[in-house]
Order: sequence, then structure tokens, then C-alpha cells
Amino acid sequence: MTLRLPAAILLAAALSVPPSPAAQQAQDPAPAALPDLSALLECRLGYADFMAYMPVLQDPLRAVALGWRPQPQANPFMLDYRLNTPVTVFGRRSDHIAFAGDGVVAVLDLADPRVLARELKLETGVDTPNKAIFGLEARAEEVTGPDGQPGWIESAVINVSNVDSHPGKTLAGCSYSLDPPETEEAEDAGAGAEAGTTTAAPESAPVPSPVAVFPSRPNW
Repeated sequence: MTLRLPAAILLAAALSVPPSPAAQQAQDPAPAALPDLSALLECRLGYADFMAYMPVLQDPLRAVALGWRPQPQANPFMLDYRLNTPVTVFGRRSDHIAFAGDGVVAVLDLADPRVLARELKLETGVDTPNKAIFGLEARAEEVTGPDGQPGWIESAVINVSNVDSHPGKTLAGCSYSLDPPETEEAEDAGAGAEAGTTTAAPESAPVPSPVAVFPSRPNW
């Protein structure tokens, strides 16, 4: 006599068998390696490398998988993370980074940002008793844009500053941008302004920021 098991029991038994390592690897392919974080912070990479981190910022589980621990948001314009493995930035180690707008910074245990600004020979943007902002354009070059057209400008700017939401700390990192070439209308408007006249620009829908996860760029 042949014993015939119900189909549901057979299916449950099959699902209870763990998949082989090869099958598991096929189901869960390894994510693409991200650009080097230290190089990104030091302005040694490009705009595309910066944008490669956007999916991580939009998905906390991806950040955790990288060994990043999302932190409570002390500043509405910044996303802070603690790193399981510290990074070295401009000769200083830190396990605390933050993304904001078009930039990424390391949060350093350095009370006075002027110390690092002098080391890096940065230009002064703001220097008051309560606020300090320093920067230097590390690179600006003409590239082919996402529309396939030449003349776009890709730039990277080193920035060092402080901010009230992180007292006693120095923010040091890089801002990346990719800007389209100036249109003839913009050039005509500039020429008209110099001549004392204005040229009306055609109405158009606003272009969303590629880093829409952030409300706006902060004043570091």
C-alpha cells in the first residue's frame, strides 16, 4: 500500500529545507561596492561617486548593512551616522559623518575649525566668534552632462566649518556639484543687466534637486 501525503504537507517539508550556499548567493547578490568614503570626504572623487551614496541615505537598512548607525537628527538639514569603522579625513580619524545637501562631512573632535583651515590653506568665507566657514575649490572641469551634451561643469569644494547643532566639533568634508552650461538666455540676461536692461526669461517648471532627500543646502 502506497502512502500518499497531501500536497500541502509535501510543500511545507520542501520549504523547511534550507537553501544551499550557492542558491542563497544567487538569491542575494552582493551589492555593488561604494566609492571610498575617505576619498569622497577629501574631495578626491567626483559627483557621480557622491550620488552613488544616495540610495544608502534613503534606506536606513542599507546604511546599517554598511556598518553605519543612523543618529537622532540634531540638525534638520543633516543626516548623521556613526561608523563601526572610523575613517581618516585630512589626517584626522572620526567615526561620525553627516550628509547635507550636496556635501558630506566628517564630524571631528576639534573645537576650533580654524586650526584645520590653516593646515589646508583654505580661503575664509565667514570668520566671527560664533561662526566660521572656510573653503577651497579642489577641482572644476568641463564634462559631458547626463543629457549627453558637453559643457557641463563638475566641481568639488573642500569645506571646513562649525555649526550650532554640533557644539565643540569641526565639520570637514567636500561639496560636489554638476552644473549645466549657461544658456543663451542666461548670457543675454547677464549682458542686459550690465547694459541696464533686463530680458524676461521664459516660464518653466522648476527642476527638482537630484538630492531631493534634503530640504536645502545648509550654510556650513
